Amino acid sequence: MEQKQTINFGPGPAKIPQSVLLQVQKELINYNGIGISVLEMSHRSSDFSKILNTTENLLRELLNIPDNYKVLFLQGGGSGQFSGVPLNLIGLKEDRCADYFVTGTWSAKAAKEAEKYGKVNIVHPKLDSYTKIPDPSSWTLNPSASYVYYCCNETVDGVEFNFIPETNGVVLVSDMSSNFLSRPVDVSKFGLIYAGAQKNVGCAGVTVVIVREDLLGHTLKECPIVLDYKVQAGMNSLYNTPPCFSIYIMCLVLEWIKNNKGATAMETINKQKSSMIYDIIDASNGFYVCPVDTACRSRMNIPFHVKNGDDALEKKFLDGASKRGMISLKGHRSVGGIRASLYNAVTLEDTEALAGYMKEFLSEHQQKHVADSVTFNHQYSSSTSLLYP
Repeated sequence: MEQKQTINFGPGPAKIPQSVLLQVQKELINYNGIGISVLEMSHRSSDFSKILNTTENLLRELLNIPDNYKVLFLQGGGSGQFSGVPLNLIGLKEDRCADYFVTGTWSAKAAKEAEKYGKVNIVHPKLDSYTKIPDPSSWTLNPSASYVYYCCNETVDGVEFNFIPETNGVVLVSDMSSNFLSRPVDVSKFGLIYAGAQKNVGCAGVTVVIVREDLLGHTLKECPIVLDYKVQAGMNSLYNTPPCFSIYIMCLVLEWIKNNKGATAMETINKQKSSMIYDIIDASNGFYVCPVDTACRSRMNIPFHVKNGDDALEKKFLDGASKRGMISLKGHRSVGGIRASLYNAVTLEDTEALAGYMKEFLSEHQQKHVADSVTFNHQYSSSTSLLYP
């Protein structure tokens, strides 16, 4: 019996290109003819050194990383860097303070963690919900801040910056975990960029940190040595045993991105994919609703509700998707609803399959949705005429 194709819309860990998985399968037991697996390879062997150096060189090429930046391969995920960033950078200036944008779940967690190590200033009025990026006119940046921090794409909430915040010369730090290499980025505008690999560039286990050299060596005394950027940079990410297999997977994914014409080509395809889904949402007459402001809708993570968050209907949508081989579409537990994650490895064909199902589901349930709306409007009109004859 032929196995049904599975389409993974997971928010991370996420889909890995099929060609990469096949290469991993081929090399799993005997890597490059040396008789052992990368899983059992010494991190100080010449074979792993080649993998590590190739991975770094590919990153430098794909992102055009300037020579005065170090590239680190660390553990602890993006959440580890919630601590790593302030432990390394908040001491850059005497006041030990930092500016944070809090535009979603992950930047909120990062800001809370940073409060352990210094003073945190939220640069904009508190948001009632994570559905927009506050207008720059409402920002209050602190010129004494050691750095300004933002999360470029909020995976849970579907909010993405389509611009680089102006910091008036203060060091800029960005968590790019969920849109890393989904589009080009000018690394020179940042003091530090970090990203977990498990969304766009590989599997869980390794976190990339790209940090400008002049920012090294300002670590707080309480910083664990494994999070000390200067130590890790000085030892080529080999202070402790690195996540060797995850780095190997990343290397293969970066080669795949390069072979598919790089970040610019990724951006073009990602725009096509996200537009395909947003167009259906916007044309559904309110049957599907995305709560995020149009100006900052994410290309990577598209959250939406069915019929104003009808639990039964959303469950039916998810069940129907699962029967068609589409998995991991359930929204984050904190926001509910549906979430489609369209990372680099999710193909146009994958997205077309979801779009087709959304249209089919809409067509099947739209007539009832319209009828319900008419009934509601009639009842509302009748009740208001009684109140205000």
